[in-house]
Amino acid sequence: MARPPHVLLIGGGIGGLTAAIALERHGIETTVCEQSAALGEIGAGLNLSPNAVKVYRALGIEREVAAIGFESDFQVIRSWHSGRIISRTERKGFRSRFGAPHLTVHRADLLDVLAGALRDTKVRLGARCVDVTTGERSARARFADGSEIEADIVVGADGLHSAVRKSLFGPEDPRFTGCICYRGLVPASAVPADIFTRDGTMWMGPHGHVVHYWVRRGELLNIVAHFDSDAWTEESWTRECDRSELMQTYAQWNPSLLRLYEIGDRWYKWALYDREPLQRWSLGRATLLGDSAHAMLPYLGQGACMAIEDGYVLARIVAASHDLGAALERYEALRLPRTRRTVLGSRARAKENHLASRWGRVKRDAMFALREWFGTDKTAFQADWLYSYDVAKDPELGPAPVLHVGMVG
Repeated sequence: MARPPHVLLIGGGIGGLTAAIALERHGIETTVCEQSAALGEIGAGLNLSPNAVKVYRALGIEREVAAIGFESDFQVIRSWHSGRIISRTERKGFRSRFGAPHLTVHRADLLDVLAGALRDTKVRLGARCVDVTTGERSARARFADGSEIEADIVVGADGLHSAVRKSLFGPEDPRFTGCICYRGLVPASAVPADIFTRDGTMWMGPHGHVVHYWVRRGELLNIVAHFDSDAWTEESWTRECDRSELMQTYAQWNPSLLRLYEIGDRWYKWALYDREPLQRWSLGRATLLGDSAHAMLPYLGQGACMAIEDGYVLARIVAASHDLGAALERYEALRLPRTRRTVLGSRARAKENHLASRWGRVKRDAMFALREWFGTDKTAFQADWLYSYDVAKDPELGPAPVLHVGMVG
């Protein structure tokens, strides 16, 4: 009996760990190399829309993921200045409509769940990949300390500035989108009772928008404020800024929003980047996953969700194939159209979210109302095609292999 393939994942973020769980569930030898000293991720909240939750259901960890999340009844869009409700979408019906809930979670909590679900995967920390070479039968990753690991497949799950992507396809600078973000976390106990925040909420205004939603079972309110500006281009998620910068930037926005800013003790800012969609992800026995393949803006809430889907599809195809080179070609052929549509759709949303023209905003808001009243897609941003997808039941993947019983969490 032929030995199972060895897959080396470069990057221990959400996409990399999801792929590791899926691979070992199918009996595939897996190693994760993460450049940080611990399996953790800087950042705060993220959305797990129904399509991503269904992946974790297929991997047997939906209950654990749901336990660290929050499920709001509605998604509300408000006017930046008056607070008038532009759109109110029912989310509590997503379970019946799409087969799974929409959850908001803290990144660190999700990573803890994913790391806890691993059984046989080898994890190497403090391993910064600097180069990958690939051939017809194997690929080799080289690390900053001079060590090397050879595997049947090497997968770059190493984010926007992917060393694997650079090795395979050459250097390419990410595209600065002209937008900066501020983020902070507010404890539930500090939120004034007269500010209604139980719904996932977006405030839309000229040159910017703000979102806030609960994470960690409703214990923390995650706030992310987006604003068009080219005055800041640093991508770091750990750069702190003074709260007065937010207060000045959003001085004309709704007073309730400004009161939320005043509660937060620590605020961070970073610049938003994405990349042009690639025409291919794989070369020889190496491929890409998540942001390394399709970095996107967060305006459809799908960055992590697409990486989660990638990891599941990769594992299913590798497990079912005797030709690993062909398996990687099949993987990218299945994932490229959907992820490309999501990248471009997120860009389009950025423009609509930040309309500077008052008349343009009036027309946009009227369109939201028409969709809500008469549309067949009852999601705020016409995301039915995203949420309804169940990758575990995709007929293109063929029959689902039996999970490795000894590794089910």
